[in-house]
Amino acid sequence: MSDLENDLEKNRFSARARRYARVGANVGGVAARLAANRLISGSHDRESGAADLAAALGGLKGPIMKVAQLMATIPDLLPPEYAAELAKLQSEAPPMGWAFVKRRMQAELGPDWQTKFAAFEHKPAAAASLGQVHRARAHDGAQLACKLQYPDMQSAVEADLQQLGWLFALHRRMDPAIDTSEIAKEIAARVREELDYAREAKHVRLYKTVLADVPIVRVPGVRPELSTKRLLTLDWLDGDKLLAFKTADIETRNRLATALYRAWWLPFSRFGVIHGDPHLGNYTAYAKPDGEVVGINLLDYGCIRIFPPRFVSGVVDLYHGLQKNDRTQIVAAYEAWGFRGLSHELIDILNIWAKFIFGPVMEDRVRTIADGVKPGEYGRREAFVVHRALKEKGPVTIPQEFVFMDRAAIGLGGVFLHLDSRLNYHRLFNEAIENFSVAEVAERQRVALADAGLPTPVPSTAA
Repeated sequence: MSDLENDLEKNRFSARARRYARVGANVGGVAARLAANRLISGSHDRESGAADLAAALGGLKGPIMKVAQLMATIPDLLPPEYAAELAKLQSEAPPMGWAFVKRRMQAELGPDWQTKFAAFEHKPAAAASLGQVHRARAHDGAQLACKLQYPDMQSAVEADLQQLGWLFALHRRMDPAIDTSEIAKEIAARVREELDYAREAKHVRLYKTVLADVPIVRVPGVRPELSTKRLLTLDWLDGDKLLAFKTADIETRNRLATALYRAWWLPFSRFGVIHGDPHLGNYTAYAKPDGEVVGINLLDYGCIRIFPPRFVSGVVDLYHGLQKNDRTQIVAAYEAWGFRGLSHELIDILNIWAKFIFGPVMEDRVRTIADGVKPGEYGRREAFVVHRALKEKGPVTIPQEFVFMDRAAIGLGGVFLHLDSRLNYHRLFNEAIENFSVAEVAERQRVALADAGLPTPVPSTAA
């Protein structure tokens, strides 16, 4: 190992050690109070404990913010008080200054990096938990979006994930109804993947393929000559934030919701791929020159989950099983997802949640996604009932692959709630699974992943 490599390794170790200390001090102090007062398990002042935890994490910024937000959106992982507080956290981080940006860009593209662009804006267009985006212009005149990762993110992520594992272990000890060990593995895997911008570039190319015949969803092109593992340069897609359309006419809101639905369900049902982070900030709306909204831009590809085809088959089988009240098909679907050793009582409990998730697609009618449920309460009542029942009949281990499927479905529902769209979700869903064949999904997935340079997924649970 060279002297330079030795210095870099020392710097990484020092950065990680500092992060361990900061996260451990902030989170550990709160966790000690949680344990002492049994806040998680149901007594004393849970609202105060939740606020303490949110304040501790909010002061840290960086990847722990992303982890906290993931925890808040996974149904039934946390008590409602904690989920509500963590959901308020914003992943906005103080942006790097221009001097810092220049050093980071030089590290990624070399000392002559500025000559590779016709223009590069000094001020970032957006700053988030792992990096920031700068607008630029290519020599061919195209507008570009350059996503530059903050320094020492790998050290920060590993430190934060170690503390996350400790928090999950504490949660299991205090509230053993749901075994969170697989959830912890899944969150860790996805956050680590988000550090690899070269992998994200492959995700973009994958989505170019899987959404090629969906014109109402735009996917940017990748500029590989201006990208590295910590710099991702994409075509800039002009658009307006979705929240700007909350008061638009119903036809516009429905058009946007339809585009969102197809952007999420068609890749899953046809290729076994989902966008695991469907929140408002990852989409913009694009319009014709006359102002008529056409569809959506899909902007972020860091959190993409690729499933074995048998998992997709489990989703389709569960839908049909619930429709026909076919218990054998329902149990087979849960087992395809990786649930094991389910008693009759546990199956009934899981069906409460399944009927909520599939509720919007069960009836052939136009409706809102939740029929009057407020955005902040979407899924909470059902989660409470399931959690209480699992305490009596469980425990149950949530399979790793199930985590982001469930979370993403809830996140997508939240976007529909904000738009207050009214659609026939039954017909949209059945359009997505029409002529479903697990063999065809497997073949389409194999070809698409190979074209994008991605490996075929290996099931994390026994089939």
